[in-house]
This record gives sequence, C-alpha cells and structure tokens, in this order.
Amino acid sequence: MAIDVREVLADPTQGGAYFVDAREGESLADAARALGYAVVRIDLAHRADKTAVLQRFAQALRFPAWFGGNFDALADSLGDLSWLRADGYVLLVEHSDAWRQADDDNFAALLDILNEAAVTWGDQGVPFWTLMLLPQEQLDKLVI
Repeated sequence: MAIDVREVLADPTQGGAYFVDAREGESLADAARALGYAVVRIDLAHRADKTAVLQRFAQALRFPAWFGGNFDALADSLGDLSWLRADGYVLLVEHSDAWRQADDDNFAALLDILNEAAVTWGDQGVPFWTLMLLPQEQLDKLVI
C-alpha cells in the first residue's frame, strides 16, 4: 500500500525534525505547497559555526529585526512566524551534515528546538516539519 505523503504532512501530531533522502526533497516540497504550507529552503553549505547557521535560518525565514541571533531567539521566532502565515510549515534543510559532524552538540540543540517548535505548532493544529535532506549514503551512515 502506497503512503500518501500529503496525509502524513497534514497530521500536526507527526511534525518534527527528520532526516530524509535529498532526492525526495522536491516531491515533499510539492506536496507541502499543495497543502498551502510555507516551504522554506535553508542551505547550510559552508556554514561552519552556530552563528552562521542561525544567520542562515534568520535569512531564509525572514526573521524580524528583533531576532537575537541565539538559540533562545530561534525558538521564540519559530514559535511565532506571524510574518509568514501559512496552513503549515516545511523547512527543507540542505547540506547540514558537515556542521553536524563538526559541532554535534549544537546540532543536537538545533534539533531539539526544531522538535519543540513542531510540538508547539502541533498543539495549535498546525503542521510544522523540518526535513534534513541528506544524500542516501549519508543517511545510511547516520547513527541517531
């Protein structure tokens, strides 16, 4: 039986941060757009530290000027998104593996924040997904 990805994306209780095959990114984005979701690509290529990663999130999500550039501010901003109103949210995070390998503690903290945002939005009935797009060979090596 084939799974309809739109049914999965539409369930706010299933949202969170997930590692997925990068080859599926465009079809997932299309499914999310069909549901009326905001789809935001966040490219972490050449992002070597937490500050640079936070800047990339802020740019991609068009955070307001009051964004403080730290994890607390990221959590606050992801919990608001009043400037980016949508029926749901899908963040497609590309090229995250190099930063994950270089700074696993901060990467884990980022995943916690993204998962907390998904719970917060899910409690309001709004799906929130972060899809960490990785090549299949990197997915095969992941130890979570």
